[in-house]
Amino acid sequence: MNMFSYRGGELYVEDISVARLMEQYGTPAYIYSKQHLVGQYRDLVSAMKDVAPLICYSVKANSNKAILQTFISEGSGMDVVSGGELFRALRAGADPSKIVFAGVGKTTDEIEYALNQKILFFTVESEQEVERISKCAVKLGATARVAFRVTPGVDPKTHKYITTGKKENKFGLDINRTLVAYELAAGLPNIEIIGVHMHIGSQILTVSPFVEALEKVKEICLKLKTLYPTLKYIDIGGGIGIKYRQEENPLAPVEFARHVVPVLKSIGLKVIMEPGRYLVGNAGLLVCAVQYVKDNPLKTFVVVNAGMNDLIRPSLYDGHHQVIAIKETKATIQGDVVGPICESGDFLAQERAIPAVKQGDLLGICSAGAYGYAMASNYNSRPRPVELMVNGDKAVVICRRETLEDLVRNENV
Repeated sequence: MNMFSYRGGELYVEDISVARLMEQYGTPAYIYSKQHLVGQYRDLVSAMKDVAPLICYSVKANSNKAILQTFISEGSGMDVVSGGELFRALRAGADPSKIVFAGVGKTTDEIEYALNQKILFFTVESEQEVERISKCAVKLGATARVAFRVTPGVDPKTHKYITTGKKENKFGLDINRTLVAYELAAGLPNIEIIGVHMHIGSQILTVSPFVEALEKVKEICLKLKTLYPTLKYIDIGGGIGIKYRQEENPLAPVEFARHVVPVLKSIGLKVIMEPGRYLVGNAGLLVCAVQYVKDNPLKTFVVVNAGMNDLIRPSLYDGHHQVIAIKETKATIQGDVVGPICESGDFLAQERAIPAVKQGDLLGICSAGAYGYAMASNYNSRPRPVELMVNGDKAVVICRRETLEDLVRNENV
């Protein structure tokens, strides 16, 4: 599904000209397509209908209230990894009974906050964590529902920074250790064992790692079902990849379901999924304006007014984002798209055939809906961009552009 297309040589998002939007709101700017968000969600629901999963959108991918409310209105739950994300989810109107709380470093305050909100369950990453959760639950007179995160030891063949299911990663417990951890948890006060969780990584483009991981986790699930009658859920995490490069073939939901659903049926637990990037990644475009075109003996640099503080994936993960011209052109130049940040690592594209542009032209950085604004910063004291949501021929500001005053608002001398 692609809601960005050229009409008469001009880029549109749904039914609105991107250039006209930028005349009104300025650059840099994040633009999201609501129709893309809803379409992706419904496609996943349809593909997985035979196991009717509870889909818990991964808030970390993009935590804007308008994004959250879009999925909540479709029936989505929320996957959160901090007290702040829990606050955002609740503020957007999420049902606490559809919220799962993951993350390796939950504090006492965060645990108590979640218990008071009566969330569905905690994804537990260690024995010390479940002991802390038990103490918090006793203090509050609450019952804490838990699902340990199992590390199946599967290599998802993705970037090492977004691989989470291998033994060398910080997440979860290996299968043998998990059985002992469940036994420990069963003996703790105010703890209810409710599920098993796994998540092997992000931006996975083939289904085989998911199937391999589920087959490994299946045995432990069947064993735990016999030991703990309260066990109801298997949470299979997220990780379905999207198309960043022209030559990539994204993992279609129907293909994912064709291989994964039979294994899930054989496990016989209620299914939870935690998609993030799949839902929002290609819904977003970061639009920036060319400031200078600079040549040196080795290459050409297209200097734009968005940088690594606005979109850090290229610098952090060597993430690839297609660069397109807002005014269509077939002419290209070989070079880098770089930002204004005082770092050599400040680039949005390197060694690429990029649209031939000149000072004042607009460029779009594609696939920026996930881990774009959510990871943006004020480095170099740069205000963060405006965020816009487009639905048909209407656009609204869902997060205003920061001002210079916003940069120092919380300082106190």
